[in-house]
Amino acid sequence: MARDGRQLVIACGALAHEIAALRGAHRWLALDVHCLPPELHNRPERIAPAVRDAIAAHRSQYEDIFVAYADCGTTGALDAVLREAGVERIEGVHCYQFFAGPEAFAELAESEPGSFFLTDFLVRHFERLVFRGLGLDRHPELQSQYFGNYRRLVYLGQRPDADSVAAAQAIAQRLGLEYHFRHTGYGGLERSLRRFAAVPVAAQEAQH
Repeated sequence: MARDGRQLVIACGALAHEIAALRGAHRWLALDVHCLPPELHNRPERIAPAVRDAIAAHRSQYEDIFVAYADCGTTGALDAVLREAGVERIEGVHCYQFFAGPEAFAELAESEPGSFFLTDFLVRHFERLVFRGLGLDRHPELQSQYFGNYRRLVYLGQRPDADSVAAAQAIAQRLGLEYHFRHTGYGGLERSLRRFAAVPVAAQEAQH
């Protein structure tokens, strides 16, 4: 653990709300969180360098560090950084997979390959990160190019409420996609953080 017994999670900013909720619910009071900008997902080649820099910046204060990212489009670059640093991450290819679980996500993807997935975070920030992030506010004619191959919108809800469900349905209608909902809870995010928060550093060192 850290010199004073604290642990650090370096997290994707898209998971900040969920990690805060889990931290409070489980009273992981020794768990500190450092979030990187969620906009990095629009430039996945920048994720691994940003995580490397964050680990280096905090290594002197924390011996016990966990990374709350999946591969997230880095095509193995993030894993290379983490192997070098001796740090673990959430298992999985992306957040949709670790929230839904590998088998459930595979079933959803195989039943309709043209599925566009949203999480609670993406529902809340769709306008900023997706619509404006892709430039559709300036070039609405590009919508068919970005979404023309999709047939279905799948909302994977962590803590959905009536407002988020209504917002997801409106997004599906806006994009001309069939709407599908699946409640996932926190899935692999919660399982990974439970293991990290419970394992003392001596035990972690014995695993490496």
